[in-house]
Amino acid sequence: MTDEQRGAGLVNPREAERQRIAELNRNYQTRFGLPFIIAVKNHDKAGILAEFERRSGNGPETELATCLEQVHHIARFRLDVLLG
Repeated sequence: MTDEQRGAGLVNPREAERQRIAELNRNYQTRFGLPFIIAVKNHDKAGILAEFERRSGNGPETELATCLEQVHHIARFRLDVLLG
């Protein structure tokens, strides 16, 4: 997982970035009752932050479906690595 986060530029963020991510995640969890899930592969930090903002406007049912879709992407990426 750290390699995935490193590739997206999420390891060792600057303090302001860390605080912004924490704030977005708190707001997201309060709104939807689940953690923000995104397949970070093929995203950079700016893209992930933009997705946080965009998806925060979703309704609960849409966001749950989006999270499940992201879980499928993550599983596929990891299976691809394992299966070569």
